[in-house]
Amino acid sequence: MEQKWPDRLWVVRHGQSAGNVARDAAEAAGVPLIDIALRDMDVPLSALGERQAEALGRWWAAQPVHERPSVLLSSPYRRARQTAEHLRQAVSVQSEELAVVVDERLREKEFGLLDRLTRTGIRERHPELHAQRAHVGKFYFRPPGGESWCDVILRLRSLLDMVVREYRGERVLVVGHQVIVNCMRYLLERLDEETILAIDRAGDVPNCGVTSYAFDPGVGRRGKLVLRQANFVAPLEASDTPVTAEPDAPAAPKP
Repeated sequence: MEQKWPDRLWVVRHGQSAGNVARDAAEAAGVPLIDIALRDMDVPLSALGERQAEALGRWWAAQPVHERPSVLLSSPYRRARQTAEHLRQAVSVQSEELAVVVDERLREKEFGLLDRLTRTGIRERHPELHAQRAHVGKFYFRPPGGESWCDVILRLRSLLDMVVREYRGERVLVVGHQVIVNCMRYLLERLDEETILAIDRAGDVPNCGVTSYAFDPGVGRRGKLVLRQANFVAPLEASDTPVTAEPDAPAAPKP
């Protein structure tokens, strides 16, 4: 039977962003609002984030051709596009430059009314939403004007339909955000709410961490993508580049 999936699929979180740094400062100070004036989609990489993306790019460039991506998909958010561009510059396939395909379905989860608020800010300014989220759980909770994890998963189902249709047999690299990485895992590994939230609670997805899948023709009726590595950060560690794993700036707190 014809192969349905790409040969390889990698899902990468962007490098550390200026929003990550601002969020840490706001949480440490106990203030309600994160001090960053940019729209979330315009937040750039921090200086360390640039180093992380460069380190990951060098690692990929050193791999054999069959272990490098042939397709590069990116969130439209600036920090993800910058990360993807570093990877694109470092990686070539058969001497041809790799193009970055921007897809809005890979954008960060939208936080709506809770955008830019710290844990303290959510609790103080929207106590009813804080209580509702604690009751419903982050998987199903949708803040006014924002998205739940289920909403993100719905758009990623559409993205994976496109990947299956257009990139079967290819080596596909996806650059996105923390929630994107976890929701892609939910879909590709056929997880349930309890399992993916346990993974989320265990720790944040590292900046420039790589979660990888390989096609195995012996699994299932037509073969499927099988998890090889989750949150792989050895390329950063090997180059003495600090590993960071802060949530993105607008992110609501973990339970």
